[in-house]
Amino acid sequence: MTTERASGARIHVVRFAPAKLNLTLAVVGRREDGYHALHSIMVPLSLGDALTASASPPGAVRDSLRVTGLALSSAPDNLVLRAIAAAREVVAATWPGAPADPPPLAARLAKRIPVAAGLGGGSSDAAAAIQAALAVWSTTLDPDAMASLAASLGSDVPFFLAGGVALITGRGERVEALPDIHGEPLAVLLVTPQVAVATATVFGAYAAGARGSDERAAEISEHLAAEMRAGGLTSAALVVRTAELAGANDLRAAAASLVPGLAGFLTALEKLVDRPVCQSGSGPTLWTLYPTLAEARKAARFVRLGAVNGTLPLVGTGEPFIAATTIAARHAPPSAEPPGRTTGTIRPRTVHNGFDAGGHGPAGPAAEPTESKGDRLDES
Repeated sequence: MTTERASGARIHVVRFAPAKLNLTLAVVGRREDGYHALHSIMVPLSLGDALTASASPPGAVRDSLRVTGLALSSAPDNLVLRAIAAAREVVAATWPGAPADPPPLAARLAKRIPVAAGLGGGSSDAAAAIQAALAVWSTTLDPDAMASLAASLGSDVPFFLAGGVALITGRGERVEALPDIHGEPLAVLLVTPQVAVATATVFGAYAAGARGSDERAAEISEHLAAEMRAGGLTSAALVVRTAELAGANDLRAAAASLVPGLAGFLTALEKLVDRPVCQSGSGPTLWTLYPTLAEARKAARFVRLGAVNGTLPLVGTGEPFIAATTIAARHAPPSAEPPGRTTGTIRPRTVHNGFDAGGHGPAGPAAEPTESKGDRLDES
């Protein structure tokens, strides 16, 4: 089956690409392949990008990508285009239209996740691109082939294919699904200074000795993973332990060593919100937890005011990206073909994966993020 039907209709497949948060990030060794071995608990957020894909118009000879929202290059090395190309190579011999290659795709990415911020935006986009491409081409991959494809594109990509709270080990390729956090959706305040930090550079600084004095990240991460496996972790309990989580990222000192003013920014942010502040991934995104989205939104407005009046010192090129969002629950994307539809006229349609693509998060008011100035998408 192709996306062009006898009626001339085209399927537009939409995949939500959530940001991620590292609740913990422990570096537990160095692997023979040169990567660092990790022990990290990661959660998907309701803040994310939206990727739309369809078969390219007749005559197109290559995949294309249009990006709206936050600035991001759509050059051939973009992870979305790389993911589509890699997926095509893997399925070319076995997809329903073989021996012809799967057709070129036209993709559009509505970008809301800050780039090089420790939120996994590029990896999430790559995972969404794999899923969208397979749906458009009406084919699938077995779990091992999918895992291998994801790992070839980036260490965080396998997590985003898992679709929920998970323990990440190895260099990121080993993903152990963990139970969702019990209770009301946990709210998160995200604050990202306007400075890009390359993950490899941060790991390089860590390897060179930029480390904190209290290296308890592995202990905290292992204990939290055990609690989550037992199914006993509640959102209320996790909020109480935010101070512990603030010490559970081994890359925090390395990021601060590379970004002038980041340490002072973090201290000022803690004073503004009057609670401990954590770092996601390799940074520079900082975060803290709230029991409700309303409280996180109130804090976002307060932080934004601090950035304007100088209470929060600016780092990088301008005001930080500020958003209030929630930790997203696990979901199961529906199949591309609506149940029971096998014959008849096919109208043009958009196939979603269980999220509201207009809001770019799970349906419902609790998932709607609070946006910082300048991060509203151009949906024209």
